[in-house]
Amino acid sequence: MNIILLSQRLSAMLVVGMTLFMSACGSVTDSSAEYKRQVNMKLQSVETDVMTELNGDKVNLGSVLALYPKPLTVIGMYVDGKVNWRLVSHTGILGHDRILISMKHSDYSNRGVMSDKKLSVNLVSRQMLPQADYSGSVSGAKVDKSQLFAYSVGVNGSPIINDSPLSMECNVLDVYETDGFDNFICEIANTYAAKHVLDAKGQIDYSKLKPVLFAFPSYVYIATGEVLGNCLQLTPETSMTYKEDLQEDGIVRLSHIQVDPQYLEEYKQYVTEVGAVSLRTEPGVLTMYAMQSHDDPCHVTILEIYASQDAYNRHVASAHFQKYKQGTSKMVRSLELIDQHALNKYNRLTNFMVND
Repeated sequence: MNIILLSQRLSAMLVVGMTLFMSACGSVTDSSAEYKRQVNMKLQSVETDVMTELNGDKVNLGSVLALYPKPLTVIGMYVDGKVNWRLVSHTGILGHDRILISMKHSDYSNRGVMSDKKLSVNLVSRQMLPQADYSGSVSGAKVDKSQLFAYSVGVNGSPIINDSPLSMECNVLDVYETDGFDNFICEIANTYAAKHVLDAKGQIDYSKLKPVLFAFPSYVYIATGEVLGNCLQLTPETSMTYKEDLQEDGIVRLSHIQVDPQYLEEYKQYVTEVGAVSLRTEPGVLTMYAMQSHDDPCHVTILEIYASQDAYNRHVASAHFQKYKQGTSKMVRSLELIDQHALNKYNRLTNFMVND
């Protein structure tokens, strides 16, 4: 803690302590109420400073709404019989069967939603982002936005954006008004998903959908889609780990391995396991991507990226790597390690493994 700051706090606390003592002794009268108030404010300031220090690097920003980023959506509705689109990012989930859409009370779009008691919620993909951004830049009261997107009419009668990877038709159950905003509480009538964002079980795969996110107050759009791990595994074995940043001494390496044909299938099991465990449990292992040659199936190349030299040292000392090394020693005919230099480290492959 800074010595000058510590001295100031001790002085302030001494003044507060003396004031409280004098008050207890009757030396501070009711006519000194304003002085008492100022002292109490000083005490609160001291307590805030101390808590800020106790919280390490965190800074108290006050009552800042910081629950961002949020999924970016385009809300579809009819206003006076004409389709209108409105960019909205202030949405929420209520329980498992309700959503909330928050729009300014003065918005032109609200009139249609209030009248029809229905709307559509369309998640924004990167491809449709320019049009989506425009839909939030101009008002439907001044510009006809009905042809901004190609659309179909859903079963519930709401306009659905054809290029949106996921759309929901909703019925408005209630409107909760806050200062300057109409907050529409909706139930979902129908959900439409593009086939390419579904997994083998027919469920929505958000790593394929890759919805665009919005951050406030910076007013920027953020990409998503990277899977970090499985949620609530209910097992002692972790399904994910955080990842360290790539350091100046980070290692980018191509490992060329020639495998004895008689052990190929067994080797593939070993290399798959060590890659999965390393990525799942080691913060310093950023990529471990094993590939098999089309022309020579016994030639395996592994792209390895380690955050630092220390991360690499931890990896080769790990139990799972030693299991791989010892278990495959008789299977490997030759091994060539070729270190690479990343021309742009921000374009690196991220290969975070999850359990099936």
